[in-house]
Parts: sequence; C-alpha cells; structure tokens
Amino acid sequence: MDKFMRNRGSDTEPDKSIEEGPTSVGAFLETLRTVVIAVLIALGVRTFAYEPFNIPSGSMEPTLLIGDYLFVSKLSYGYSRYSIPFSPNLFDGRVFFTEPEVGDVAVFRTPLDVKTDYIKRIVGLPGDRIEVREGVLHINGEPVKRERLLPSELNEIDYPSASGAVYIETLPNGRTHLIHEQLLDRGPLDDWGPKTVLPGHLFAMGDNRDNSQDSRSNVGQIPFENLVGRADVLFFSHDGGSAWWEFWRWPGAIRFGRIGDVIE
Repeated sequence: MDKFMRNRGSDTEPDKSIEEGPTSVGAFLETLRTVVIAVLIALGVRTFAYEPFNIPSGSMEPTLLIGDYLFVSKLSYGYSRYSIPFSPNLFDGRVFFTEPEVGDVAVFRTPLDVKTDYIKRIVGLPGDRIEVREGVLHINGEPVKRERLLPSELNEIDYPSASGAVYIETLPNGRTHLIHEQLLDRGPLDDWGPKTVLPGHLFAMGDNRDNSQDSRSNVGQIPFENLVGRADVLFFSHDGGSAWWEFWRWPGAIRFGRIGDVIE
C-alpha cells in the first residue's frame, strides 16, 4: 500500500522539464512585429534601393520585350519626390544627384503625366543638339554610327517578330545597343529637329524608333526631377503565351534565357 501511494503521489507532481509555451496573445504580437518589420524593410528597399517594374509595351524592343520584369536602381540618380511611393511633395529637385550617362535606360515621369512611368534610352544631355535625319540619330551635328544586322544575326538575338531592320547603334561614348526601324527610315519621326536639350533636362528615345512616344513627340524633354531610376537587370520574363491560371503552360512561356540579363 505504501508503495502504491508513493507511486501515485509521484505521478501527481508537475513535470518540471516541460516549460510553459507562449500565450496566444504573445504569439500574435510576435507575428505582427515580424510582419511590420518585413513591410518596413520592403518599403525601404523599394524607396531607396531597387524597385521592380514590368514592360507592357514594345517601345523599347528589341532591348526590352513585352513581359520582361526588371529592377530599377534608385541609387543611380539620387532621389526626388518621384522616387518615393505615392510621390509625396516633401521636397523640390533631387538629392544625392548623379547625372545619367548617354545610353542609360531610365524610368521617368513625363511633365504632362506625372503619374505614369515611362522607360526610354537617354540619348541627350543638357546642351546637346539632337536631330534625326532619315532615321539616323545625330548628336551635336554628328551622325551616330549604326550597322544593320544580317538575318542570321537576327535569329541569334531571338527577336523573330522584327519587320523592317534591326541595327547596332553606337553612341558617341562608345556604348552600343540594338534599335528597330520598322518603316525603314520613312516613319513620321525619322526626320526631326534639330533641338537643343534644355538645362536640367534630358532627351530620351525608344529603341523601337517607329513605335515609341518619346522626346521627339508629346513626351518632350525630361526634367532631372522626373527621373525615377536606371533600369539595371531582368529578373523574370515571359512571352504571354499562357494565362495566369494555366499553370501547366507556365514553363513553356518563360523566357529563361533572358532572366538575369544586364540591361545595356
């Protein structure tokens, strides 16, 4: 009997090795704190470092294709109200500003539509004289060199939809990129200018020269303040060949060869 009672008594003693877990309120507060910190970090990265964008139109083909997703560097040109989500009017101009280089692919807001993001290539800095003659870009009176791609070379860049001609264009600072001339230098913007880039402004053009609203048209010259950032790298790309719910077709629609490409 004594043995039974001793064993029974020992069974009723609390197990000191088992620690009491957190309360449900404590667990909720810890989860909430983690979520808030993650949101603040994401907002900080998006505001001050890199912001993701996608390409909805063909104005920058063949450099950027519809369905490309890219990171835009906020660090490259400093910060203005347009670098911040919702564009609050906290200050005028730019801080920590670094002037873009000719050849940069930049995201900006136009003076007439400060709510929509545009992406084009910078081809003129303040004081530059810009002109287009029979499709050839001229900077400060000098024609920009361009070389037409052969059909075999066109196949290598995986741009099968190109009608007209695709050229390698070499800017005065040596930077090269591809441009597309759909109308073989007979488009409405293939003879334009000359105009001088205003102080504190930039001149931007799309690489798809006959299918781009840019500084030659109603977009106009871009004030420094309207810059959002420089397009740096592709992190995803798809050809639009599958709907979002057709998950079995996703692998075939992804352009794996473009993922990770540096934008030049």
